Amino acid sequence: MTLAGKSAVVSGAGNGIGRAISLAFAEAGANVACVDLDRAAAEATAAAIGKAAIAVACDVSNEAQVEAAARQVAVETDR
Repeated sequence: MTLAGKSAVVSGAGNGIGRAISLAFAEAGANVACVDLDRAAAEATAAAIGKAAIAVACDVSNEAQVEAAARQVAVETDR
């Protein structure tokens, strides 16, 4: 499977399944927005991926934070 030229937003990207999915998507060629409540964990996953990733801190149970995260992803990925 190739995800070259695609973008993914992964919540819970700092640990566990979310981190594994982020790494797998990047391995398949996707650009990945690593979203997690724990900013440091999101940054660690994004750093493990490299230039194809950004880290976004967000509590997905908070609508205002989700909207802000979506704007951040759009700006940082030029979408």
